[in-house]
Amino acid sequence: MAKWLNPRSALGLALIAAVLVALPFVAALGGQAWVRIVNFAILYVFLALGLNIVVGFAGLLDLGYIAFYAVGAYVYALLASPHFGLHLPFWAILPIGAVLACGFGVALGSPTLKLRGDYLAIVTLGFGEIIRIFLNNLNAPVNITNGAQGVTLIDPIAVGGFKFSAASQIFGLTVSGPQKYYFFLVALALLVIVINLRLQHSRIGRAWQAIREDEIAAKAIGINTRNIKLLAFAMGASFGGIAGGIFSAMQGFVSPESFSLIESVMVLAMVVLGGMGHIPGVILGAVLLTVLPEVLRYGVGPIQQVVFGKVLVDPESLRMLIFGLALVLVMRWKPAGLWPSPERRRELAETRAEKL
Repeated sequence: MAKWLNPRSALGLALIAAVLVALPFVAALGGQAWVRIVNFAILYVFLALGLNIVVGFAGLLDLGYIAFYAVGAYVYALLASPHFGLHLPFWAILPIGAVLACGFGVALGSPTLKLRGDYLAIVTLGFGEIIRIFLNNLNAPVNITNGAQGVTLIDPIAVGGFKFSAASQIFGLTVSGPQKYYFFLVALALLVIVINLRLQHSRIGRAWQAIREDEIAAKAIGINTRNIKLLAFAMGASFGGIAGGIFSAMQGFVSPESFSLIESVMVLAMVVLGGMGHIPGVILGAVLLTVLPEVLRYGVGPIQQVVFGKVLVDPESLRMLIFGLALVLVMRWKPAGLWPSPERRRELAETRAEKL
């Protein structure tokens, strides 16, 4: 406890808190679009931390994680919109979305318990595509998801008469809807981080790590690998379901196109780039891969205009080219991720030493 009470730690926490409080107001200087980008960065932190349980802690390669995000999003959309005439409060819908996503996680994990590596990746990829196709086609003979048109007019998150989607005067300061969502997301993110830290250092977390390192040895020492792996899928899926519900509330609209394979790949890239199994690294990867492409989107065009006097290459194409090149370089020079865990860094050093 004294470790957290020393002056340096207290000063560091105070600086982090000050930055978090000031960030939405600083971002708003560039327009509310930047506040929304920051909000989506936090949302992807939820997704990356959830996938990190499956990939980073338990070592199970999942390429269909975005399916759980879709389940949570559609649960919120259908229970808080005119589509079915239901307008349940968010605090009732988010747990429902988490439980349903958890159930889908168990449904995915149960038949794949004996699969590893590429085989598991292919099955999970197929699962993600199946969910997206179902959402796209469940509009006949009974219109459940409204098909490719998606669900609109979704209720924003509200507490009593306080709506997070509209600007408000708070202590004489005008706070926009995106800024209010920011503080809501930060509070949830801190809770998710605490839960992940507790899981990582619990007996369950150590069991996940044992399975990741050597599943046969883990089974030999008495770990119920079946249940522990199912728990990893279930826990990771529940985080995805909650993130999907918040996404629906923020956007006010969802459609199957928001849950394509590229989204799963991006979330997996966040975990790998940041450092698998290392919570601070995963957070860093999620923030970078959300904010950096947007910086390039808005910066590539003006830079070409200044340097060449005209735009030579379409900003969108050049943005993805630079983004992809950056990922390749990082993986070449930092194969363990930008911020790997000490254990992962040590394992990589030992592997290199053995090769030499």
